[in-house]
Amino acid sequence: MARGEQLSRQWKIIQTLTGSRAGKTAGELAETLGCHVRTIYRDLNALESGGFPLYVEKKEGQSRWHILEQARHQVPLPLTLTEAMALYFSRDMLKSLEGTIFHQSMTTLIDKLSATMPAEVRDYVHHSLDHLHVSIKNRKQAGTIQPDLHLLQQAIAERQVVEMTYYTMSRRKSGRRQVEPYHIWFFDGTFYLIAYCRLRKQIRIFAVDRMDQLSFIQETFEPPENFDPAAWMMSSFGVFKGELHTVVVEFSPGVAGYIEEKIWHPSQQIVKKTDGRLVLTLKVAGLEEIKHWLMQWGGTFRVIAPLALARLIREEAEAILIKNPIEEKAD
Repeated sequence: MARGEQLSRQWKIIQTLTGSRAGKTAGELAETLGCHVRTIYRDLNALESGGFPLYVEKKEGQSRWHILEQARHQVPLPLTLTEAMALYFSRDMLKSLEGTIFHQSMTTLIDKLSATMPAEVRDYVHHSLDHLHVSIKNRKQAGTIQPDLHLLQQAIAERQVVEMTYYTMSRRKSGRRQVEPYHIWFFDGTFYLIAYCRLRKQIRIFAVDRMDQLSFIQETFEPPENFDPAAWMMSSFGVFKGELHTVVVEFSPGVAGYIEEKIWHPSQQIVKKTDGRLVLTLKVAGLEEIKHWLMQWGGTFRVIAPLALARLIREEAEAILIKNPIEEKAD
């Protein structure tokens, strides 16, 4: 039996017992977890040997397993044992925030949490980590923008207008901006600021690592009522905003399974053809990001709509051919 499967099942046993005041019989646990009752007894014995505070209560002719009451909240916060373990496991997910106050604070919290665990439980958690890994690539050094993040958080809280120099990648040019900051958004390894731009006179999104010389101008603003950043960004395929398009793309059978198994966008609709092909329909803002995403699938797709996207794809493919000629050697 795979060690990872055993750990997952034991985790579920702890979670089930933590949430049950009346306790559970081995048979009830076996039914819940979909395994044989003998397997449950082996797991319960292993957890007891590992130092987990389990005990058995005889009630109405049944043996009901419980977790000790004090173990339900055995850390200084109102966390259950499994919640504390889940927090401990989350440390790998924070690597992309390394160098920021968020990463520093969570690291010290997890260290304090670890210190509150009994030695046997801590050893069990460490062993479990050998079978659970979260891989998040750190593409940017977030620590370099920590002072700017702090200033922006203060500006949002106090509704202060911020002035800054901002580098626009598409124009490869820097310029001064005054913005009314609404929300900080962390997406795909990058911190962004959603703010009203007084220069463009509309809500825009700014990459924090392309900001420089930030300062308050001692002027306050009133944000729009009930502004929902998640709803505002929902139509975007990534972070770009633009005109709303209905995109229809057909994928070949060789990649149809990969397309079907993920949620690429909240608006997506999938239709499977009898020959294995798949048609994906999305409603997205702008075409640039969907173009880049489609290009990674090579020659396995065909853009049905809109025509503008098909043209962008063709232009990109032609540019690739021009920049990557193959010189045939003469015989």
